[in-house]
Amino acid sequence: MPIFCSFPPYLTINGCSCFLTGQACVARSTVINTSKEMMCYSDFPIPKEYPNYMHNTYVLKYFHLYADNFGLKKYIKFNHEVISVNKADDYKASGRWALEVKNLQTKEVTSQTFDGVMLCTGHHAEKNIPKFPGIEEFKGKVVHTHDYKDQRGYEGKRVVVIGVGNSGGDAAVELGRVAKVFLSTRRGTWIFNRVFQNGLPIDIVIFRRVNETVKNLVPLSWTNASTTKQLNKRFDHALYGLKPNHAVWQQHPTANDDLPNRIICGAVTVKPDIRRFTENGVEFVDGSVENDIDAVVLATGYIFGFPYCDPSVIKVENNRVDLYKYVFPPELERPTLAVLGCFQPIGALMPISENQARWYTKAVKGEVKLPSKDLMWRDIHMKREAMARRYVTSQRHTIQVDFIPYMDELAEQIGCKPNLAKIFFRDPKLAWEMYTGPCTPYQYRLSGPGSWEGARDAIFTVMDRLAYPLATRKVPDESQTNTGNFMKVFVIVLLAVAILYQLLF
Repeated sequence: MPIFCSFPPYLTINGCSCFLTGQACVARSTVINTSKEMMCYSDFPIPKEYPNYMHNTYVLKYFHLYADNFGLKKYIKFNHEVISVNKADDYKASGRWALEVKNLQTKEVTSQTFDGVMLCTGHHAEKNIPKFPGIEEFKGKVVHTHDYKDQRGYEGKRVVVIGVGNSGGDAAVELGRVAKVFLSTRRGTWIFNRVFQNGLPIDIVIFRRVNETVKNLVPLSWTNASTTKQLNKRFDHALYGLKPNHAVWQQHPTANDDLPNRIICGAVTVKPDIRRFTENGVEFVDGSVENDIDAVVLATGYIFGFPYCDPSVIKVENNRVDLYKYVFPPELERPTLAVLGCFQPIGALMPISENQARWYTKAVKGEVKLPSKDLMWRDIHMKREAMARRYVTSQRHTIQVDFIPYMDELAEQIGCKPNLAKIFFRDPKLAWEMYTGPCTPYQYRLSGPGSWEGARDAIFTVMDRLAYPLATRKVPDESQTNTGNFMKVFVIVLLAVAILYQLLF
């Protein structure tokens, strides 16, 4: 019987996705940045009554529902820490792995051998703590967002938040309700709203195959210009001091519905990068100074790694790791060890990690074969070069993936990538919905290994589950038909523009 141990050790199913006292985890108020229909596992829709953007407590409930539904808990050994992962003595013949595992209750360390290992510790491993001049002299409180839990204790204080990614934005907004916040950013950022057109979740609107078609037909500069115009309609990023020098899709996006409201209310003041700290204040690179600072929150990201794994198997340098399609170390003789969840998606992480796991299980069972080492290295270098061309240079931009292209890439390896042409001749209504509607994880359960008979119905009922938790007061519904007709016209116009561009340019 397989046993799954955890590193770091957890007492229940959660990882770092829910708030628990005394453990590395999200903040008490954290709400997920991806909507429930786009982040669910592909054969188990999130309950319709759950909010579209779930508080971390709902994410935990969903994990338990999933584990109970598929009877997984009996295979999981909690409160155990994996100390080391190394090739077993007979690895070349068997592909097996030797693990040292510590029971945190008895303190006993045992050696166990496994046929396969998945490293699922993600990329939020070690806190990135920059060395700012004078920080040692600063007498106030300094905390990383990894350790920030809630706003209690900051009431009436003057706080500097460093970094304007998703964690920095969330911390600035929450603290800005009880304290005066100075939000320091080196580059600035483009802010996306989770609540998008017509009040729909942004990922429901933008992650559609039709949008991928248009994106692939027109230059990236067009996409950047169009997105910039749309984001500035909500608020002028230059006016609010947030506009960066780079284009929208050259940086991992920041999702925050409340930050511009906190800025315009004066609760949050945007500042440039930090030059140095003093005993009780901060000097910024533009020469401005803020004194009487009580606390600093470092939203400066993470340095990921796998300290428990033999470095000859997998090595990380400057947040760069060599993995074939972000899953398999290319130099292993046998594909019995894989890395899951070590990527930064523009989109939901969970269904992508699920597809990675589905691919791994087929590889470890010998049902699919990996290509030669040369081809794997070629893929690794090609992805790295493409990322360097697109994104600004940053420790953050080393494992970026786009949701639909990467899901499709993994699905090709599994054998479950939907063939829209074939589906169109068999079920044109389904093909149209899959092409113009949201590209939900259910699309990857329609056919191939692990197909699910409920996938088609799940695809057609996405909007029903989306609307259910909002239907708390009945109102006259006059929008459904108009929205559907608008979508059809919108798709036709988009495709026509894209095709004309290809013909004329």
